[in-house]
Amino acid sequence: MMIFKSKIKLAALGGLVLSLLSLLVHLLLAKYSNVDLVQYSALSGFGQDFAPKLDRQSARYRKLWGSVKPLESLQPYANPRTKYPVPNERNNGFIYAKIFGGFEKIRSSICDLVAISRLLNATLVIPEIQESTNSKGISSKFKSFSYIYNEEQFIAALTNDIIVVKSLPNSLKEARKRNELPIIKLKSSTLPSFYIEEVLPKLKKAKAVGLVLTDGGCLQSILSPSMAEYQRLRCRVAFHALHFRPEIQALGHRMVTKLRAGGQPYIAFHPGLRRDTLAYHGCAELYQDVHTELIQFRRAQLIKHRIVKEKLTIDSFARRGNGSCPIMPEEVGLLLRAMGYAPKTIIYLAGSETFGGQRVLIPLRAMYSNLVDRTALCNKQELSSLLSFETPFPEDHFEAPTAKRKEQLQEEWNKAGPRPRPLPPPPDRPIYQHEKEGWYGWITETDTEPDPSPSDLRMQAHRLLWDALDYIVSVEADAFFPGFNNDGSGWPDFSSLVMGHRLYEMASARTYRPDRKILFELFNITREHLYYPGRNWSLSVQEHLNKSLGEDGLIKEARFSKPTSFLAHPLPECSCRTSEYDKIPTPVKDSNDQVLYGGEDECPKWMQHGLATVSLEAVNSNENPDHDPSEDEIDMDGQPEFDEKGSRMDSVSSSEQDDEMDPND
Repeated sequence: MMIFKSKIKLAALGGLVLSLLSLLVHLLLAKYSNVDLVQYSALSGFGQDFAPKLDRQSARYRKLWGSVKPLESLQPYANPRTKYPVPNERNNGFIYAKIFGGFEKIRSSICDLVAISRLLNATLVIPEIQESTNSKGISSKFKSFSYIYNEEQFIAALTNDIIVVKSLPNSLKEARKRNELPIIKLKSSTLPSFYIEEVLPKLKKAKAVGLVLTDGGCLQSILSPSMAEYQRLRCRVAFHALHFRPEIQALGHRMVTKLRAGGQPYIAFHPGLRRDTLAYHGCAELYQDVHTELIQFRRAQLIKHRIVKEKLTIDSFARRGNGSCPIMPEEVGLLLRAMGYAPKTIIYLAGSETFGGQRVLIPLRAMYSNLVDRTALCNKQELSSLLSFETPFPEDHFEAPTAKRKEQLQEEWNKAGPRPRPLPPPPDRPIYQHEKEGWYGWITETDTEPDPSPSDLRMQAHRLLWDALDYIVSVEADAFFPGFNNDGSGWPDFSSLVMGHRLYEMASARTYRPDRKILFELFNITREHLYYPGRNWSLSVQEHLNKSLGEDGLIKEARFSKPTSFLAHPLPECSCRTSEYDKIPTPVKDSNDQVLYGGEDECPKWMQHGLATVSLEAVNSNENPDHDPSEDEIDMDGQPEFDEKGSRMDSVSSSEQDDEMDPND
């Protein structure tokens, strides 16, 4: 009996040991399998999980990615058209400038500075970009301008326009240190006459004038027809002279190569969700969380400084109705689905700042799994290589408050006064540094926003680099969709600069120009029949967005964007028309008799001959048979297609449609 019990115990012990060994083996396998799975997902998640490659001659490809035919005759042509003398070293003096603001303001301001230097017959000193000075903690390798742009290219490209130098002569440097040179703070809407009447006399007298730019420019956007050469000079600066430094250019083009590695086109999307812009327009109620408080705090500051002359609390729903608030990312996802873009379409997320973080992108990411940004295309080493060596900040060690001894607590109790006495209310629990979530932790502790820390200042400088990378990828994209462009604030914005650059270099590329007022109405339609699959709501979206690609959308956009930023709509001064493609259209003018579209010059013979040769080669290489559509290609099909003018491409008349297709139902 005893022997039997011993055998049972040994068997139980052996089973227990085997179970523990089995559990250990399973844990180890699970651990290493998970690591392999994560690594595999990181390596294969981008570039393999896309829709099958589309035939570029298929009807679906042309519908979603093809060029906009009415704009194919527009070609970039910013060369001087009239007598244009080479600058002389014996001019009126030197202009030096300080530029405040982010990527968009810097780019617009530099173009205006060059035009002003030409107007005043002055030598331009390489401008100082305050967001990227060494005081921001960036690498000492860079001067402020060279942090983003290529100085040598900038100087060489403008040789026939103005003289550009890297610094003032020594005598004027000393005068600047003694504050003997006049300094003028300018606005972006400054008239040319102001420079002739006010600045030129001071320049001739002092031989140097300092300019301070804070509004994203220093010259009126729309100039008289007699100053068309200055508009073309702006284009030469923005699109030919302002090259990013070679490291940025190389990394940006590598990102584009990775995006197209599978032979797939991609969309670039810029949300435009910036705290300052949202506060300016009163769009705080779009968030309904702590971000609402942050927007309202910034709006109060703008009111205090008289930048905003309205009430603090604004009905954000009404503001969305008049187009003053952005298209939210989830709405952009719905619009792209309505257009027919498959769920596996590659979408590049541009913008160094998306207010609200990843939370506001969750709905769009759920609709489009291939939503990527620079961090998905570049590793940390590639991104840090743009920064060069930066002095590390001292670590912020958290120190917990010292606990009081028992004797101290007893002594405080004895000195607290006569008894009986009510107990004091418990103190607020302190919120320590390690408990804060992000930079906005101050809002839980104080009513005033703290000054930027050294780390914050350095991050602001880094954002210039990230915006430069996003700019390259967005300009090269097969399609571009702005979430919030031409917001009405008068400040230049990222999306508008990208749209203007694409309009100059490749006008026929697919650049959506949505009207936020119309989209607001579409998103708030309550007629039930419009929501049946494949029916009028999707057709209305397709009609509007296809119209926005062509001439109608371009003219409508120009009415709003050109008065605030010429680089957002560099027509007609910086383009020409090829007669082989289309007749030069009749000029379209605004209420002030300014040309918005049409009236461009005919392209010179040498350009037309080169374009004709390229076009013939493209036709010969594209004679391929159609292929069978894949599952993703037929997704969202079955809907009537629209051309770039918004017209139906099928032959079904409106009277033959189903009753449910009646938009007035």
